[in-house]
Amino acid sequence: MTQMTFKFLILSLTILGLLGTIQSRIVTRSRARTYLEAQCRATLYTDLCVRTLLPYGTKNTLPSPQQIAQISLTTCLAKARVTKAYVDTVAKQLNQAKYPGEYQALDQCLQQINNGVNQITQSVKELQKMGKDGEENFGWHESNVESWLGTALTDATACMDGILGDKIGSKTKSIIKARFLNVKELASNSLALLNRYTARHRASRAIKNP
Repeated sequence: MTQMTFKFLILSLTILGLLGTIQSRIVTRSRARTYLEAQCRATLYTDLCVRTLLPYGTKNTLPSPQQIAQISLTTCLAKARVTKAYVDTVAKQLNQAKYPGEYQALDQCLQQINNGVNQITQSVKELQKMGKDGEENFGWHESNVESWLGTALTDATACMDGILGDKIGSKTKSIIKARFLNVKELASNSLALLNRYTARHRASRAIKNP
């Protein structure tokens, strides 16, 4: 009887421990979501913003506004690279199938996404320098990121609005447009999060140096 009681006690303690761990994770995740939702209110695509950032906000240490902008921008770059690879594959297939009109239209789009990838790559590097390269250079880095992200947004929009011929299947066209739309929305969110970060940075500097 005593042995059974002891086993039941151990089992009960184990279950309570697991429940405590689960509850702690739920509280932490809820706290992270609340924090990230507040950060994402400035964006046009709030749900996408929260989904993008939530995997990085599960710990007690939540990402700073600059880290949030960096995560969003890095995610945008990854999606742009995947989109570039997909469009490149489709363009090669059209070229091999000798559909010059459709290939040319898609090739122009590919050039734009190449430019977009380069612009976003430079933006990621430039954002990393903000706040570390002296306060006198902060605005210059900010301007560069805004300019490059704006160009990437324009390129993504141009590709989405481009005419894709009938030789490109409807499913393929839908995939291409969906991927460009995702890049465009991520770039838009990144720009909004950048603006939020820079505004908070300047406000903090103003308090420290009235």
